[in-house]
Amino acid sequence: MAEEENEDLTNDQNQDANETITRITGMYKEWFLDYASYVILERAVPAIEDGFKPVQRRIMHSMKDLDDGRYNKVANIVGHTMQYHPHGDASIADAMVQIGQKDLLIDTQGNWGNILTGDSAAASRYIEARLSKFALDVVYNPKITEWQASYDGRRKEPINLPVMFPLLLAQGGEGIAVGLSTKILPHNFIELIDASVKHLQGKRFTILPDFPTAGIADCGDYNDGMRGGKVRVRAKISQYDKNTLVITEVPFGTTTSSLIDSILKANDKGKIKIKKIEDNTAAEVEILVHLPSGISPDKTIDALYAFTNCEISISPLGCVIEDNKPLFIGVSEMLRRSTDNTVQLLKQELEIKLNEFEEQWHFASLERIFIENRIYRDIEEEETWEGVIQAIDKGLQPHIKHLKRAITEEDIVRLTEIRIKRISKFDIDKAQQKIDALEDQIAEVKHHLANLIDYAIAYFKRLKETYSEGKERKTELRAFEDVDATKVVIRNTKLYVNREEGFIGTSLRRDEYVCDCSDIDDIIVFTAEGKMMVTKVDSKTFIGKNIIHVAVFKKKDKRTIYNMIYRDGSKGPSYIKRFAVTSMTRDKEYDLTNGNKSSKVWYFSANPNGEAEVISVFLRQVGSIKKLKWDIDFADILIKGRASKGNLVTKYAIKKIELKEKGVSTLKPRKIWFDDTVQRLNVDGRGELLGEFRGEDRLLVINQRGYVKTIIPEVTAHFDDDMIVLEKWIPKKPISAIYYDGDKERYYVKRFLIENESKEDLFISEHPKSQLEIVSTDWKPMAEVEFTKERGKDRKENLQVNLEEFIAIKGINALGNQLTKDKVNQISLLDPLPYEAPEDVPADTIDVIDEEDVSSKPSEDLEEGSNLDDSGQPTLF
Repeated sequence: MAEEENEDLTNDQNQDANETITRITGMYKEWFLDYASYVILERAVPAIEDGFKPVQRRIMHSMKDLDDGRYNKVANIVGHTMQYHPHGDASIADAMVQIGQKDLLIDTQGNWGNILTGDSAAASRYIEARLSKFALDVVYNPKITEWQASYDGRRKEPINLPVMFPLLLAQGGEGIAVGLSTKILPHNFIELIDASVKHLQGKRFTILPDFPTAGIADCGDYNDGMRGGKVRVRAKISQYDKNTLVITEVPFGTTTSSLIDSILKANDKGKIKIKKIEDNTAAEVEILVHLPSGISPDKTIDALYAFTNCEISISPLGCVIEDNKPLFIGVSEMLRRSTDNTVQLLKQELEIKLNEFEEQWHFASLERIFIENRIYRDIEEEETWEGVIQAIDKGLQPHIKHLKRAITEEDIVRLTEIRIKRISKFDIDKAQQKIDALEDQIAEVKHHLANLIDYAIAYFKRLKETYSEGKERKTELRAFEDVDATKVVIRNTKLYVNREEGFIGTSLRRDEYVCDCSDIDDIIVFTAEGKMMVTKVDSKTFIGKNIIHVAVFKKKDKRTIYNMIYRDGSKGPSYIKRFAVTSMTRDKEYDLTNGNKSSKVWYFSANPNGEAEVISVFLRQVGSIKKLKWDIDFADILIKGRASKGNLVTKYAIKKIELKEKGVSTLKPRKIWFDDTVQRLNVDGRGELLGEFRGEDRLLVINQRGYVKTIIPEVTAHFDDDMIVLEKWIPKKPISAIYYDGDKERYYVKRFLIENESKEDLFISEHPKSQLEIVSTDWKPMAEVEFTKERGKDRKENLQVNLEEFIAIKGINALGNQLTKDKVNQISLLDPLPYEAPEDVPADTIDVIDEEDVSSKPSEDLEEGSNLDDSGQPTLF
């Protein structure tokens, strides 16, 4: 048995030795490269010459083959395209639907889907299409088209279509190949033509995306559509009523369905809070978002941008095919190349026309010579074809000195083909008129060739004049302000604290409730040992024993001031300090005392608006201390950095500290600006200064529709596009207005005060034809009325009206006094009369510290927290 086993093993080894190993790495390398090249060149990436991918080019070519001015079934077009495109009908049909939905090259009929809702098109046997007039005008010219054999060699297809327009930029293009991708965003039709004209004129130009779904776009980082750029696109959201938001435009790349799904998902996660959503989208987008009572519409709008697809970021990537190679370029260079290519195509067109006109002129001249000089009679006695040709050639020779080229045998053959009937009816005058007309056409074409750039500019202007109707910009361009998610997130959980054991978290439901918070908030915590820490919200986190204060942390918050008295060490002196905490390193413990062991906090308070209270200090009776009690006003203590040692309170042992008197703010009113670029309020000094605001101050907002309201000046506030007045509200300052009443068809003047500061009121009549003419918040406004000139009468002199004298202050719902019975042409505001407004007396006299003076020790930045939801009451120890 052992010998047999050894023999089998030897046979196996010999068999292994005879086997050969074939390496297939080279095969994979070649095949993969071929496959990658095919996908890049033949499927995914458009050509720069005409802006088409191969399937799109073949669809357009097939539609031209079938074009007779009538609609064709898409199924028929798809079948015809399969003669040129070696792929399935589904891919061709999908590509054709995408072209049709862009509403530029294909005139569609039937259900072609909806880019707003994401609904797909009907089956190709039910829908029809034909080429648009624009496509017939700019895409085709077989005389200047280069051709190649189709994939099976039976037919010819264009290598590139002679597109004389920056079509790729107008339609956009997207594709994923092997090893690269492309994403060229669509641009505005009219703006592309204007940019092409500017390029031809040698001027600089800028082109930015314009999306068919409209929306609002921030193209500040567009980077000319190259790699690394970014475009932020937002839905258009406005306030429908106090508890309802309406979305009327969606971001490019989303649909109403995907948008609603993202909103519902954010609601389920507790990021936002909504009651229900209604989708009323038909031809236009209308999504109603109903909010529960008590939820801020402005904050919800920001939350929709922060947590849903109401704001998306698009990364463009300009990649095209040129000379069978991928090329990465920006949209400006694409437009330059497209425009230059259009100029060359126009030149080729003109040269072909010139050649055709010259050929027509040449034969018309020969025809006239042939008939007018009766040369056709010279061939009557000729018996051979060669003799006929020679006879005609000989007869023409005396008359052809003015011709522009030599006569060929083909020219003579064409003369022999003229019918006798045409010779008999030949009119010399008409023939000369035809020759003259051809000479004019030749001169015109030569002029165009000599002034090719001017001709190209006129060509683009003709395109704009002919086809620009309905192609105005849809996407509003606007700079966005980043939405801080921590400021707009709904407080979807509760924070608890176990002060004695030193734990905070959302799962400590048996312990002390602190406040509502969100799962993305940061929490600031102080302990009785004078330690401070900022940490992320979690189910349970250990901070340190004897917690004295816990709250949601706000980064860069200069208005929350912490008042503190602590003992340095076990028997050291006590110090007093005031400080703000604007930034920290998360989960790092900070010592707010002098750093000695056994330090203790005697007194601590957190003051959201920089309040400074008065406290009483009591000392222990030790030795010969004379003064055992005195008061300290925190307003006398300067606000410094959190690492400062503080001012000495006493070197003796403190028995207790009591709150004597609640404090008032020691900070100046907050300055608020309005940035018109992003249509938002800010405290960073950007835009127009609206004024200095205390806690009770409000903003006055008036829009062109005649609505007036006052709002709290929060940086999350949103403003309508038709807002015409935004200023600090002075309650006793009257508002003056002149409006046209649609019911009575008269102009009225009214002056009123805001009666309900928390309500939005309409101060003109509700008639649909009523409209606000002018509104003023000046104390003594002046207006000028220009009257319409009536037929047969002299124009009435302009009337200047002192609105203060014209009408007394009445209720906001009053009709007002009639301005005039005459027909009014125009009403305009004049400079107001001088008036010394009453001084705005400060609410207190302790507001002496500027917010900019509040300093803190530099440290690493931490993500900004949400608004502090804390009473700010002092804690005694």
